[in-house]
Amino acid sequence: MKSFTVEVGPEQLNGGRIRRSHLSPDALARIPDTTVHTLYDVLLYAKKKYGHRNAFGYRSVEKVIKEDKQVTKFIDGEEKQQTKTWSYFQLSSYKYLTYVQASKEAHYLGAGYAHLGLSEKSKVEIFSPTNMGWLLTAHGLFTQNMSIVTAYDTLGEDGLLHSMNETEVEAIYTTGELLPTVAKVVGKCPSLKFVVYGGDAKLEHLEQLRKALPHVYTMNQVAELGKSNPREPRKPEPEDLCCIMYTSGSTGNPKGVVLSHKNLVSAIAGCHKLLGHLITDHDSMIAYLPLAHILELVVENLCIFWGVTLGYANVKTLTDASVRNCKGDIKEFRPTVMTGVPAVWESIRKGVLGKIGSASPKAQSLFHKAFATKSWLMDRHLPTTVIDKVVFSKIRDQVGGRLRFALSGGAPLSLETQKFLSVSLCPILGGFGMTESCGMACIMGVDQFGYGHVGAPVPCCEIKLVDVPDANYLSTNYPKPQGEIWVRGPAVTSGYWKRDDVTKEAFTDDLWLQTGDIGEWNENGTLSIIDRKKNLVKLSNGEYIALEKLESIYKSCLYCLNLCVYADSLLSRPVALVVPVEAALRKLAQDNGIDEKDWERLCANQSLTKLVLKALLDQGKQADLKPAECLFDIHLCSEEWTTDTGLLTAAQKIKRQDIVKKYKTSLDAINSMQKS
Repeated sequence: MKSFTVEVGPEQLNGGRIRRSHLSPDALARIPDTTVHTLYDVLLYAKKKYGHRNAFGYRSVEKVIKEDKQVTKFIDGEEKQQTKTWSYFQLSSYKYLTYVQASKEAHYLGAGYAHLGLSEKSKVEIFSPTNMGWLLTAHGLFTQNMSIVTAYDTLGEDGLLHSMNETEVEAIYTTGELLPTVAKVVGKCPSLKFVVYGGDAKLEHLEQLRKALPHVYTMNQVAELGKSNPREPRKPEPEDLCCIMYTSGSTGNPKGVVLSHKNLVSAIAGCHKLLGHLITDHDSMIAYLPLAHILELVVENLCIFWGVTLGYANVKTLTDASVRNCKGDIKEFRPTVMTGVPAVWESIRKGVLGKIGSASPKAQSLFHKAFATKSWLMDRHLPTTVIDKVVFSKIRDQVGGRLRFALSGGAPLSLETQKFLSVSLCPILGGFGMTESCGMACIMGVDQFGYGHVGAPVPCCEIKLVDVPDANYLSTNYPKPQGEIWVRGPAVTSGYWKRDDVTKEAFTDDLWLQTGDIGEWNENGTLSIIDRKKNLVKLSNGEYIALEKLESIYKSCLYCLNLCVYADSLLSRPVALVVPVEAALRKLAQDNGIDEKDWERLCANQSLTKLVLKALLDQGKQADLKPAECLFDIHLCSEEWTTDTGLLTAAQKIKRQDIVKKYKTSLDAINSMQKS
């Protein structure tokens, strides 16, 4: 069997030998081209090579259409009709900047920021949802060797202010709708000199902001200043600070990961070496994930290096559901490449399954037979063109009809969801990485495509597995060596901004990043993530279970919107808190003769809870979970978990400690049943 890794160097203490990609056995990838050493060089390279090709696509709002709808609310058990006004967007078709125009605009913006008083090495906060202005601002700052500080637009006032003050930013770029949040913090950041915003802003929000900080400019005004006051670029060096990226963090203040130009360029080099041969002159990628997340930042800059057209989209207008008199972003743009996090892929899968479930029995039977046939053909690398056209074309049309492959990252994707979408839509390639490694560790190349693993090491990284004796994860385990995943290479950060204590905890003296994830090598040199060191729980029967692994499996149940698995070390089985999908739960209740309209009482209904538990256990059975991994019981949570309620991080990951604390009474009740 072909192996996608090679072992290098001597035997390691407390673990297996170091492994690298078979594409870079002698030296790790550091640059994608001899002329590209910084992110400034990336856009310059694209301008020279792809000058008049479309670089960035964007849409503008032509009209907001208000519609009144009657909605049913259950108040004190009584069904009441209420009128609610919904806003829908009528959008233009995509308009484009070429690579020449994008480069020119970036240089204008850089000169504009310099004219306003910023110098080399100044830091600028970017607090904005993903849009063309975000990336143009970043590249504009790079033209003058300035650095960006990124914060999720869902981070909230405290997290935003912490990142601004800790890095002493001198300016902030934001959007019109976020000005009220910015207005609340600008007066508490002594280093801040001015605010720049893109898009439309309400007059009252601008007046509120100017009371706290009078120097407020539109993005266009800054570009015009730069155009009128041209300035030679100040090219950054590879070791210069490019970005301080604040991770959302499930506890305490977010941490700022220090990323140099060298770090990000080596990530681009590794991806290019692995995937570059797949890219054509006609590829396009839809850009909608948060650019404050390392996955999106690396992928968008990789697309610039490849000359791929980026189409900016909004989560609110991604599908046809929230637009009128036009198509949603994904159908309008028709991407050939797409990135997504598990929540996106889960929602697409559940949407497809929902439509199949409402079709006739004959149509359902046809789909399932076609699915089994195509899966068999894919396993044997045989063509599937005919079956794609006849059966799967309508599903593919939901994402524009041209998708060739997609990448999933950010968190573990369940095997079932990956397989379902890879067969019905396009190959979903897995990956594994952290902000601290520029998202790099492993990426599944097309030739490595398979289920249940995350691919082999990216050519810019080397990996070793270090023994975790307590849990019996050892490099000597046969047939699959196991251990904690350690990563090293030019894409790995030097540490955290002003947090030497945390840096010393995460990194060894010889520069290994200790990820905290448990992996195992497969026979073909790919890596599977099997556990998380922090979320390993030893049960009363002596068996260890991995909470995140179980969550990724159980979350693919059709009734499950979100889920948190909890295990008590004094008991032999885990339990779970489940946020149900309301429409699916109401239908399940109706199908089983449960006549309860009030949502809270419906979630508390024990007969319904048992039905959802059975569905979850069926999901676990399909995934071959061990008896100790099967849920003993569940609690249905009537309240959705959000960043506003403090139960999700800005990256939409569950805050385990806060959730367990909130539902302690319910957890104690179902665990006491297990004890008895």
